Amino acid sequence: MKRFMTAVATVTTLWLVQSCSLSPNAEEQLTATAIEQHNDEHAVNAGSHNTHSADSAGNETIDEFAQAKLTVPNTIAFNTLTPLTINIQDATGEAIKDFETFQDMQMHLILVSDDLQVFSHLHPTYQENGRFTVETRFPQSGGYTLFSDYKPAGQAEQVSVMKVQVPGNRPLTPPANLSRTKTVANTKVDFNVSQETIKAGEEVTLTFDLQDAATNQPVTNLQPYLGEGGHLVILQQSSSLTKEDYVHAHAMDGTSPGQVQFITRFPRAGMYKLWGQFNRNGEVITSDFWVEVS
Repeated sequence: MKRFMTAVATVTTLWLVQSCSLSPNAEEQLTATAIEQHNDEHAVNAGSHNTHSADSAGNETIDEFAQAKLTVPNTIAFNTLTPLTINIQDATGEAIKDFETFQDMQMHLILVSDDLQVFSHLHPTYQENGRFTVETRFPQSGGYTLFSDYKPAGQAEQVSVMKVQVPGNRPLTPPANLSRTKTVANTKVDFNVSQETIKAGEEVTLTFDLQDAATNQPVTNLQPYLGEGGHLVILQQSSSLTKEDYVHAHAMDGTSPGQVQFITRFPRAGMYKLWGQFNRNGEVITSDFWVEVS
């Protein structure tokens, strides 16, 4: 049995401000607080699953265990390879040095543009003494939110939220594509929800059926991705993304060939975008869908 994990406090997020008063080699830092997550075991008949989300609970407080400091170059240009450094510290500012591996990695970094048009799932490299590094590109101008997911040794999984602003004219946001079928390279992905109307707070099963685009037959060469049948990130459409908008689901065991299922809950009513990731014969396929929650 895996666990349904719910965060009970909102992470404070800070904007990275580009400053013309700094020298070209200067760097800005921003700090995001990671809230220890609480675990509720949840049984299902079809197999095991593990989902953690961030529900609104502003009237509750818990002790903060970790914080993340993001360092980026003072000048960021869109679509240019950009180094990111994330330092993980405890509540006193001391570096956290030991981390556990989960889902095959020590850190998962979800990077999305605030209009939800750009998505990237990165795995920073641990450089010791609490420091992780990675390089990435920002394909468009505008605001980006980074969700850093990590597990200090002996502690619950932590999520820190950080923000970056890329200068330039923000592109127009296209309307939500509500299609339930997408084709990625040579793979067709059909997305289905266990109930016609999704209600906030109620458990739903999300099913992804992967077929060969040429034959329309279920794919037979799916392989584990990050130790599971698939990976799913869900974000609520919001004017400024926060931890409350973030849902991270894990695949169930024992599904049919070419099929991957997730069980989760959507915390509030609104529009959500989902990114399902699957490993077909060594190639990671990312397929996105929109759902409306009442």
